[in-house]
Amino acid sequence: MIRLLLSAVLLLLMVLPLSATRAIAEPAPASVEPYELVRALQAVQDGIANGDTAAHGSHIALIRQIGEKFLAADAGAWSNPQNGQAVVIYLLSGGAPQIVRKLPRDKLNVDERLLNGALAYVEGRQDEARELLKDVKPRTIPSGLGGQVALVQGALFARSEASLAIERLDDARLLLPGTLVEEAALRREILLVGQAEDFDKFEFLTLAYIRHYRNSIYAGDFWQRFSSGLTQSSLALDDRRFARIGTLLEQIDRASRLKLYLVIARAAMLRGRLAVTRLAGERALALSADATADRERAHLFRGVSRALTDEYDGGLAELKALDRSKLPERDVPLLNATIQLALDVRKPIAGASAGATADKPPPTPARLDLASSTATLARGRKQLSELELLTKDRRP
Repeated sequence: MIRLLLSAVLLLLMVLPLSATRAIAEPAPASVEPYELVRALQAVQDGIANGDTAAHGSHIALIRQIGEKFLAADAGAWSNPQNGQAVVIYLLSGGAPQIVRKLPRDKLNVDERLLNGALAYVEGRQDEARELLKDVKPRTIPSGLGGQVALVQGALFARSEASLAIERLDDARLLLPGTLVEEAALRREILLVGQAEDFDKFEFLTLAYIRHYRNSIYAGDFWQRFSSGLTQSSLALDDRRFARIGTLLEQIDRASRLKLYLVIARAAMLRGRLAVTRLAGERALALSADATADRERAHLFRGVSRALTDEYDGGLAELKALDRSKLPERDVPLLNATIQLALDVRKPIAGASAGATADKPPPTPARLDLASSTATLARGRKQLSELELLTKDRRP
């Protein structure tokens, strides 16, 4: 299918005036409008979203050829608003700004804000692009143009106004479904929604991407953003939704899945979410090979979750059996602090003895001395605080 589209575009690009002899015999074909060339380019780019490598390999050359056709077009063609809008779409589809700057600006029938905003965006003048495009409502302009503008607005406002960026990326998906624009909007939005801690929408966007674009040339970028959205937030730290997280992760290759489970386990441990620490650690154990660093890390996280909950003896034994030489340097302080904390929890109260407790009745609550226990808890809190400082802002 994409090869047919490529052929169609090439035919459009190759329309040339007939020789004088042929022209006498029959009328020359009508020239191809700029908007038709841009539509053909978009069709080829949509093939990229569906994983067609031939489309990916040729679209840069098509963009260059279309730019040449733009420069050769009759000046009167630009009075057609469809052609004026096509210039903006061309820019936002990877077109060269230097080509657009050579076009007759006084002839272009297009909103100046859109044209100047698109030029500012592709030339890296982000502040100017935000100012020019901030008030544009994508749903009030033709959908082909509106979807492209909405996608750019999503990128421009991602850091300063995340809620607006999400709204505009929603517009892009709705205005141009089944296209490279929708695919790109899903890739950009997944990270923002993760940072906003909206798990239901995070799950919806992920499943939409899997359903429509899992073969996209840019799928790797989507999964990278998915991973960041998942691990830089609290989305994966609720044990009640862990099964749903697991379903999403099943879509990723084994090595990436293992890495993510280890990241989740570590983040959960540092946040005190021991149920998730154990679940993720067990998933990582099932995915890791024997005698590997990943295997030791999985045992670390599962051991911590056991020792600090209801399997003290088994968890502590698991931690003590670890091969420290295979742990990353950043995880060794975690291991040391956890073992010390576990030992402190069971440390006997100073001065107590079996004989003393047998000869004397237990003290009444009013006379109970909690000083030793309080000191132990304070020590534990201090160790956990130091643990967080050691690991703050470090990537697993």
